[in-house]
Amino acid sequence: MTLAAWLDRHAAAAPPALRGRVREYALAEPGDVPLAEALARAGSRALDQVVAHPGDRSVALDLLAADALITLALLAQAETTPAGLEAFATSLLKAARPGT
Repeated sequence: MTLAAWLDRHAAAAPPALRGRVREYALAEPGDVPLAEALARAGSRALDQVVAHPGDRSVALDLLAADALITLALLAQAETTPAGLEAFATSLLKAARPGT
């Protein structure tokens, strides 16, 4: 299943604006990485956008997209390799908090 098809299936109930922003970030990722990793990278890029504009309400949708993308990355990992979910989640936390 393609990333776009997977997103269509799992984000269908999201508000259109959020669904569009999630797709924008996710589909910018290269297609040669695992689904969960692509979604996590997209979430990280969305969060970087938010951090780059502290206090600027114009990035609120990016913050929501970052949250959705990380949640979707965890879901994708749970669907594809449930035994690796804990390690994957830990790697996301470590990436977000270098040095911990």
